Amino acid sequence: MKHDELLAVNCALSRTAAVLGERWMIAILRAAYFRARTFEDYQRATGIARNILTERLQKLVDFGIFERRTYAEGERRTLSEYRLTEAGLELYPVIAAMLKWGEKHTGLIYGPPTELLHRTCGERTQARVVCEHCGDDLIAHEVEVLPGPGAAKLAPPWLPIGAT
Repeated sequence: MKHDELLAVNCALSRTAAVLGERWMIAILRAAYFRARTFEDYQRATGIARNILTERLQKLVDFGIFERRTYAEGERRTLSEYRLTEAGLELYPVIAAMLKWGEKHTGLIYGPPTELLHRTCGERTQARVVCEHCGDDLIAHEVEVLPGPGAAKLAPPWLPIGAT
């Protein structure tokens, strides 16, 4: 199966992986959460080749994770910034959970290079995935995957915004 074919699989995780699982996507999202806005900000933060960065930013725009906003227009080119949409902001807990996993399992023997400060309460924090009903941590062997309402009928492929 080709990577883009995951967009047609009737599975939310597969469809998400089809977009976010491409090389450099997590690095671009990390830069966005660290306040990158312009193409140059993203290029500096990630070191990605310009042609690849252009392609990845466009895909994030196409799938509604980023929006492109013009901030300057000239005769030769238009300058845009790339901002997280509501869907992009909703990915933050996923990225924070990946950060927590990376801090524990990637050999950072001197501790995490970054910490999260929850501005609302002023405390340093980490991501937790909890049951929305009882508040207990979700642990893999304590969760069962059941068919949901969309299991009986295949959803159409996830397509870029505006594609037909």
